[in-house]
Parts: sequence; C-alpha cells; structure tokens
Amino acid sequence: MIDVCLLGTGGTMPLPERALTALAIRYNGSTFLVDCGEGTQVQLRKKGLSMHDIDVIFITHFHADHIVGLPGLLLSMAKCDRTAPVSIVAPKGASFVIRSLCVTAPVMPFDINITEMHEKQESFFFNGINVSAQQADHSATCYAYSFELKRSGKFDPVRARELNIDVKLWKQLQRGESVISGDQTFTPDMVLGKPRKGLKITYCTDTRPTEDIVLLAESSDLLICEGMYAEDDKLKMAIDKKHMLFSEAAGIAGKSCSAELWLTHFSPSLSDPYQYEEYAKSLFKNTVIPHDLESTELMFNNV
Repeated sequence: MIDVCLLGTGGTMPLPERALTALAIRYNGSTFLVDCGEGTQVQLRKKGLSMHDIDVIFITHFHADHIVGLPGLLLSMAKCDRTAPVSIVAPKGASFVIRSLCVTAPVMPFDINITEMHEKQESFFFNGINVSAQQADHSATCYAYSFELKRSGKFDPVRARELNIDVKLWKQLQRGESVISGDQTFTPDMVLGKPRKGLKITYCTDTRPTEDIVLLAESSDLLICEGMYAEDDKLKMAIDKKHMLFSEAAGIAGKSCSAELWLTHFSPSLSDPYQYEEYAKSLFKNTVIPHDLESTELMFNNV
C-alpha cells in the first residue's frame, strides 16, 4: 500500500485558501516529498504527517514556489530530533542553490546528501521504490517524476515443495533473492510466476506537454499533473509561460492510459477551479480537481 497526499494545489504564490504544490508519498514507514514551497511544513502538520520520517526530497526545479520552503522544513525536521541523513534529488546546480538557501539554517543534526541530475532521463531506487525522472519543457530545467512499486510474480508453494526447498528459504525467494541449500542454488524464477502489475504514481508540473512525459506516465495508477489554466483561450499564455491547460493535462492522462488524473498547480487567477469539474471530467472521465491535503491509498489488486 502507498499513501499519497497532495499537500498544496497552488502555483506561483500561496493564497489564504490554497498552499503551494507539494506532494507526500508514504510507503513502508518512509516519506518521499516532492517540491517544498513556502509553508510546506505547515501542510504536513495539518495532515498529521511526521517530518521526522522524510527520507528523500525531490525537487522539480528551482523556481521559488517549489523550493523556498526547504530551509524551514529542514529546521523543523531538526527540531523533531532527526539524525538520519536526508537525501535531496534535484536538477544540476542543486548543491549551490540548496547550500545558498540554507545559510539561514547552517547547522543541522543530520547530513544532507544532494544528488544532481544532469541527463534528460535519470533513475533511482530508494526504500523499495523505483523512481524515474524525465526532463520537462519549462523556462527552467525541470523534471517530472514517476514512483513505481514493482510486484513480483505469485509464489508457487507446490513447486517449491517439488523442488525440496526448505520452507525457511521461501521468504528470500519471494523477495526476489537467490538462495543456496547444500550444493543447490535456487533462483526466484523457479518458484515465482510472471511479474504482476505494481503501483505507479507520476507527478508532473511546470511544463508544456511532451511525448516524453506521456511515456513517463504510461499506465500510472495516479497521474498528478499541472492544470495551470482551465480555459482553452488561455493557450497562448500557457505556451508563453511554459505551463498547461486542463485539456492538455487530460490529453497526457488519456495517451498514457493513466487510471486517474489529479489536476494541480492552479494559477492564482483561477480563483475557483472546482467550477470546471464537469468540464474536466468531460475531457478525461476519472479526473479529480483536488483540494489541499487531498489524499488516497493505492493498493495492489488481488490478482
């Protein structure tokens, strides 16, 4: 099971009723945070999420509404008695930008490990989750991310017994590990069926639509995608500012065969995005116009 919480849905500037876009993903006791606009730690507290458990922070790009909350968040984490290292993944130049921001928080009780991305596509593995990053099309170097929990094939106990594999070794094989018993080596493919569908979340903001992002989002259980502007007559503005319309986000959801679309990163000028809910659903049926702190649990199917 993966818990997902969209901490804020706003873009450009925070509003009294709308926090800046940030995403929390929880799995197996660990939290991943994507982006950290000002006030992100307040949203975490509102949701009851522990800042102590944030292990990795992914930054899409270095515009202020996505990163200036980082020093405050790190200070809050320090006050939660955090001592374990924190990893930050961000575009090239991250070390300079983050160290500069953190002059206001110069002493931390934990190490900050910064990974800079230099390629158009990058991949990582953290705490059981496969993370893919794809460079987007924005006015600054920006990345979209997908988070995938893979699922192995179903374990076949009958086959395991036929092979005389000790029951004590079954868990290792279920985890995908090979085991040695006496002079025999047993590999997972001997007792596991074909890999089953896992869980996948894609987060995409501050970009024009691209085919690369469609590929990144392919078969997502949840696609969280910016819809800066609702009306199609804002297309020229979206192009000029390198953002997306509701209809363009819906196009990505459809082309990628995503199961559900959450729109986010609403323009401050879009005072009531919820009035467009019927329109958004006409573009892509399984569309949600989320409120701040919108949450869901993604679970494996029983197959």
